[in-house]
Amino acid sequence: MSESDKPLFTHHEHALEKEYQVCPECGSELTIKRGKSGAFLGCVNYPNCQYTRAVVEHERVENKILPGSECPLCSHELAVKQGRYGMFIGCSNFPECHHIEQEAQEILQDVACPSCKGGALQEKTSRFGKKFYSCDAYPKCKFVVNHEPISGNCEKCQFPLLLKRNMAAGLKYQCADKKCSHMQKT
Repeated sequence: MSESDKPLFTHHEHALEKEYQVCPECGSELTIKRGKSGAFLGCVNYPNCQYTRAVVEHERVENKILPGSECPLCSHELAVKQGRYGMFIGCSNFPECHHIEQEAQEILQDVACPSCKGGALQEKTSRFGKKFYSCDAYPKCKFVVNHEPISGNCEKCQFPLLLKRNMAAGLKYQCADKKCSHMQKT
């Protein structure tokens, strides 16, 4: 076995050790099972015993209270917490109060929504960390684009919105109308 294969073998050996563990609730064997959220350890005596555990134990961060902060809904202190999508600030009185601090979303200046004509486009972040731009009149207006919008008209179809694109050939503007998608130089 080469030196480069040794770390892989030790990780595999470590995974096999976890597979043959005993269930702390019923004493049966634990096995690796797969669900919609990925792999997990589960009891082979499943209908009678519903014990499960994550294959990889993630480090859990305890809630840290922010001194001098106050929840606007219930006047309890705010805390830094860890959730499904990362860290966030929420009320320390959680089951009774569901307040979560939201990041201020930047509304783009002078970029009106071409779909509803009443809203403005604002920058948002998806749950995967990608930026996108949508109308602030959501859910009435569902207009959304992935590239930075710029006020201006398309040379070809006169659509009132352009998208700023950094291409290999340099900076170009693209028509935001999906039917047209005309590229024009700056």
